[in-house]
Amino acid sequence: MRLFVSVDIDDLAPEVAEVQAPFRELSGLNLTDPEQAHITMKFLGEADHDLDTLTAAIETAVEGADVEPFDAEFEGLGVFPSLDYISVIWLGVEAGSESLTELHEQLELETTGLGYEEEQHEFTPHVTLARMDHAGSKDEVQRLVQEEHPEVGTLNIGEVRLTESTLTQAGTEYETVERFEL
Repeated sequence: MRLFVSVDIDDLAPEVAEVQAPFRELSGLNLTDPEQAHITMKFLGEADHDLDTLTAAIETAVEGADVEPFDAEFEGLGVFPSLDYISVIWLGVEAGSESLTELHEQLELETTGLGYEEEQHEFTPHVTLARMDHAGSKDEVQRLVQEEHPEVGTLNIGEVRLTESTLTQAGTEYETVERFEL
């Protein structure tokens, strides 16, 4: 079972699709499904523990973060790892990023305590819009990321989810395994 912890923002799917529109015809990009838009809080990979142990750890993390439901504002564009070498194009989180970071830190603490891999980079709350397969449109992507600052909207965040990711020929499919209320 391939798992991750997420904050789903599928309620903003039409707005996410609108932000993706200028990237749609560019070569070398693989756009994500806006109906599956989410923030990955912690990628776990193949589950190393039974679900009861893992869900207990996530519950402890959510309680330890002591974060109440909050509003998150989604706006701005960015890339990983850099504008010179683009692998991911993302939508940023302005207001609410502190609460997301606190949740991430607690999830990191609890899941690495179970033996899951520690993140090797600083957490940046974001929604993946596209992955770059080749640099055919790199110049246009760089221009859009530097010049555009979409304001997608605000969403009340009241839960995190344990999500199963299944790779299929039609693309990645996600299914919620468990919900954890803030």
